[in-house]
Amino acid sequence: MNPIAYFRAADANEALAHAGGGARFIAGGTNLIDLMKEFVMRPAALVDINGLSFGDIAPTADGGLLLGATARNADTAYHPLVREGYPLLTAAILAGASPQIRNMASNGGNLLQRTRCHYFYDVATPCNKRDPGTGCSAIGGLTRQHAILGASPQCIAVHPSDMCVALAALGAIVHVSSLAGPRQIAFADFHRLPGDQPEYDTTLEPGDLITHIELPPAAQFAAHSAYLKLRDRASYAFALVSVAAVLDIGEDGVLREARIALGGVAHKPWRIPAAEALLAGHRPSAALFSSAADAMLAGAQGQGENNFKIDMARRAVVRALEQATAGTYDNTGSERDRAD
Repeated sequence: MNPIAYFRAADANEALAHAGGGARFIAGGTNLIDLMKEFVMRPAALVDINGLSFGDIAPTADGGLLLGATARNADTAYHPLVREGYPLLTAAILAGASPQIRNMASNGGNLLQRTRCHYFYDVATPCNKRDPGTGCSAIGGLTRQHAILGASPQCIAVHPSDMCVALAALGAIVHVSSLAGPRQIAFADFHRLPGDQPEYDTTLEPGDLITHIELPPAAQFAAHSAYLKLRDRASYAFALVSVAAVLDIGEDGVLREARIALGGVAHKPWRIPAAEALLAGHRPSAALFSSAADAMLAGAQGQGENNFKIDMARRAVVRALEQATAGTYDNTGSERDRAD
């Protein structure tokens, strides 16, 4: 049995000073503790960051919003500035996990969730993500939950987060601090595809601490957004396919801009800017949305059991875009019909 040291940091400097040597930061712990119980991850130490001043949600000078990394998912989803300005994010958070978990899970921790691949959690099976170089048991195994885009011969797992799919569509920016100083990472660059190093989920460096998530101004999307999650049961289930869609529709009914992100299909939230660009300058239509969906799914490849995901994802993109065209639903029980 390996002992695990515990340290509660009083400020960011103390947290960063204890970040080396196999230590892990912990806030809500809703994923990390599970992984420790299953012996998938065994950090040498836990650095508790709940006492740090990263729990606020506040507007930025340019009209955006800054989400503290230790703010809880539930508090974020129900925050009035999020509900009014970023209903897509509210809808995505409330589609995930359970109320109890959302009350505990932190924003920064949500970004760092690890895959729910059966084989990753089963330490008796080979897994390149858990033990690099041992092989991928999912390939040729149970693949219903697995990737249809961006996979590699080393790993076909998917990223599990709902919140991250919305953040990808909104073009969020991750603020990070380390002993080398602060820096910012565009959300599109934060998560990695597996390639030949599936053990690395993100582009974070050892010792990096997520401090905030910045949401750029998005007032143009607030009236037309949708988060669609297709899953095996209505609650407490990971997405087979999810779609985050936001639209900027002019008074003349023409699409000025569109953002689309897919979840449940790849190692990271999946965005194809070229597919989004197909929508700009046109009036919404089923044919137009189908063209965008085809572009989003270009190159998709199933593993047998998950072949159904390809057609499901195409249909989901069209449906989410139709829902966003009609208005916005924020999953809080308050439907807001803002269709032009």
